[in-house]
Amino acid sequence: MPISLFRDARDYQIAFLATFLLLGIGNRDWSLRPEFLVVVVVTCLGTQLAATLFSRWLTIVMPLRVSTAPTINASNASLPVHAPLPINVRSPLITSLSLCLLLRADHASTFILAGMLAILSKFLLRSADKHFFNPANFGIIAALLLTGDAWVSPGQWGEEGWYALLFAGTGGLVLKRVGRWDTTAAFLGSYGLLEAARNLWLGWEWDVLTHRLMSGSLLLFALFMITDPRSIPNARIGRILWAIAIAWLTFILRNQFFLSTAVFWALFALAPLTLVIDTLWSAPRFSWQATAQRARRRFTGRAPLAANP
Repeated sequence: MPISLFRDARDYQIAFLATFLLLGIGNRDWSLRPEFLVVVVVTCLGTQLAATLFSRWLTIVMPLRVSTAPTINASNASLPVHAPLPINVRSPLITSLSLCLLLRADHASTFILAGMLAILSKFLLRSADKHFFNPANFGIIAALLLTGDAWVSPGQWGEEGWYALLFAGTGGLVLKRVGRWDTTAAFLGSYGLLEAARNLWLGWEWDVLTHRLMSGSLLLFALFMITDPRSIPNARIGRILWAIAIAWLTFILRNQFFLSTAVFWALFALAPLTLVIDTLWSAPRFSWQATAQRARRRFTGRAPLAANP
């Protein structure tokens, strides 16, 4: 297998999410219409292309404004004003696969809306050259708020333990490469303790706790969504406190307001807090290019090359 293929951690994530989608369709009998899956992928890729080309147009016709404003595409922050912008396909693929796994609707227009708003959130809702909403989570919440057609099915994976092991193993591989295990551990640890305390207080059987913590959607959220390194706090202490806050809000929304989709609403509500945390605890921003260079060094034993603008 070529070194360049899986040098980027996002390549693993795309492969794993696509595998989960195939397992869900083939093994769980999800009633997903194939044309809707195509619609989501095409919408996300098309919106990414259009937004990137528009950002390139801005650098040509408005060079003075762009030179003093944050670069729209964070992965190309070091580009000269007139350098061509490469098209990022990994990010929209991850977003589209996440939407396919988590979002359900009866009409293609709902998926189109979710995909477009998910990708545009990266370009429009940003500060200090960083988007603070997870794109897939933003698309899901937008579809839930703006349409009466969308829903999320937290129990679609059932309670089979091998799904949890699969998610943990594959998610662990990605998290090891991007170095964001702390976020998942803080969220699952805090949320698990809160649910365990409630279970003990109410005198319920421990099977109830197992049922809550083995939810496939919860594990996908904890391993692949809340750990998005481009939209979460940069500093480790900031990520841990932020993840604990999301766990607390999830617990409250689920047990006081009986929201089965509490994790998605909690992440959406607390996402802007990332900006405050990054101000309080300064740390270098995550770079996919730097991660790929470190992987190349491990494989080849040579020093990483400078990032290609």
